[in-house]
Amino acid sequence: MVAPAQLPSLGVHSLQAYRLVNSKFPPIALFDDVADASEFDTLFQIQALTNPRLLNEAGRLELIPRQQIPFGIPGCSYATAPFTHVNPAGSRFSDGSFGVLYLGESLETALAEVRHHQDHYWSGVAGLGYDRFVFRGLTCTFNEADMLDAAVLPLSHPVHAADDYSQARLLGQATRAAGRNGLRYRSVRRPGDLCWALLTPKVVTSIVQSAHYEMIWNQGITSVNQISQA
Repeated sequence: MVAPAQLPSLGVHSLQAYRLVNSKFPPIALFDDVADASEFDTLFQIQALTNPRLLNEAGRLELIPRQQIPFGIPGCSYATAPFTHVNPAGSRFSDGSFGVLYLGESLETALAEVRHHQDHYWSGVAGLGYDRFVFRGLTCTFNEADMLDAAVLPLSHPVHAADDYSQARLLGQATRAAGRNGLRYRSVRRPGDLCWALLTPKVVTSIVQSAHYEMIWNQGITSVNQISQA
């Protein structure tokens, strides 16, 4: 296993990267309606009394400390959602007990990563014929300060294994336990490109919607098309 101490730290750099989310999941307006944690807690408690669905929409708020939520930024809900709606099956750097905000250095990188995972998931659904999935493109500005650079490891390293996430998850857990903000790593689905795994949303300064894209399923993802402009 690679220990966090074996990886170089990244500096204070503001970067722009990209992400796709399924358009059936709307942004959680409550995160974007308040300026700080105290306002959020007050408004959440009031709205929860009259809107039981709010609990499901906001997700598991206990999974993220309030001080890590970047209230007041454009797209706060997009930045926060991966940490309150955690996939219990896990991901490359998480065993499913905590959330990660994944970003690609280009839109093409984000599309390649999501296409692979959608293909893998829907291939396991018996009897699925033709279908269409729509995704919302997001442009994210963030600071990679206090992140670790796993991109120094070659693509052949177990951390970058195509489908075996065991070593990557150990690194993700150790990096989070060390209080680091995330990891930069190599894109497995688009070799030559970079990705980021943000372990906290607090480093995000803006995350806004761009264009919409559709993925066509016909015994596999057969095409990816942009269907709206940014």
